[in-house]
Amino acid sequence: MKFLSIIPWADWLALVCFFALWTGYAWFARVWGRKAGSLIQTTNRYRAYWMMQTTAREPRMLDGLITQTLSNTPAFFSSTSILVIGGLFALLGTTDKATELMSEIPFAQTTTLVVFEFKILVMVAIFVYAFFRFSWCMRQYTFVALVIGAMPPAADFESGKADRASYARRAAGMVSAAAETFNDGLRAYYFSFAALAWFISPVAMVVATLLVVAILYSREFRSEVLHLLKEDVTPIV
Repeated sequence: MKFLSIIPWADWLALVCFFALWTGYAWFARVWGRKAGSLIQTTNRYRAYWMMQTTAREPRMLDGLITQTLSNTPAFFSSTSILVIGGLFALLGTTDKATELMSEIPFAQTTTLVVFEFKILVMVAIFVYAFFRFSWCMRQYTFVALVIGAMPPAADFESGKADRASYARRAAGMVSAAAETFNDGLRAYYFSFAALAWFISPVAMVVATLLVVAILYSREFRSEVLHLLKEDVTPIV
């Protein structure tokens, strides 16, 4: 209770709004995306097309190369998250100088060392979450490689010995799960920029969070890329 009283109520309110908007938008994007066809849902359909083509391809070296290329991006962000976490912990050792620097920034709210360190720990928690999502995404892509490697020969699918639709659906589900996990980690990076505004003031944090939500919505539901991907796309029966 003493710790709760140390942090100003405005900062607590801004933090609650931050996480409420983050989790609320994640829920909205997942639920509404299935109805309206978000960017991740639309690209999942292309992943289903890819896996259907994979069942007819022999050998499947191209598919292995694509899977390896896709896993490189979460690997980069995963290692970057570790570096950022290390930098934030290093910043904890120089909070006195950091607070002096922030006090010189126009419109920045003056805070105590305890509040400043608490904000840094929140940033650490965000990047720890991002690291776990990216590292799990990397593992999921290894499972995708296993599924592709375990696929029967294309001749077995053509002869009806193996169920092509079942294998393609299972593999596409694995790739889609990895992509959605990567999207969660990338979204954490977006919201980390909103959390940076917290060092200026609680109001700036809320405004920045709303701006991030607007940017994510425009990219996932109103982008030109989404419009192009939706052209001439029909579901696999």
